[in-house]
Amino acid sequence: MTARVSIQTEDFDLGAEIAALRQGDKRVGAVCSFVGTVRDRNDGLSVSSMELEHYPGMTEKSIEAMIDEACARFDIFAARVVHRVGLLQPLDQVVMVAVTSAHRGESFQACEFLMDYLKTQAPFWKKEQTPEGARWVDARVSDDAALAKWGISASNA
Repeated sequence: MTARVSIQTEDFDLGAEIAALRQGDKRVGAVCSFVGTVRDRNDGLSVSSMELEHYPGMTEKSIEAMIDEACARFDIFAARVVHRVGLLQPLDQVVMVAVTSAHRGESFQACEFLMDYLKTQAPFWKKEQTPEGARWVDARVSDDAALAKWGISASNA
């Protein structure tokens, strides 16, 4: 079985990731995935690059707990999160969440739940390069609100 969490510098192949996630599981009737990419603008400024840092071991453990929570909340079979770290450029893939289940509703919900959780709770630090210099990026109020709809208050609020 494929690991549920990968933190890596190298890019990922969404098709290969989904194929591995659903391989041999005849129960799967739905696969939902999300891929986040680096934008060239944020908060009104152009972004030339983004650097992501994390605490190895701690980050994987935190995301594993998120997946456990998704499995407890939703009727899903499997989930996979791939998150890149290091220096990334606009258009680069940053994060992938994929979920399998018997029916689409559970997959959609679990995928959204995992992304909402990742945006606010996962121990990643993002630094953007802008024309005004480097700046650290905090979670947005909208990210905290998205998490709150699942009955979870953001620890960074």
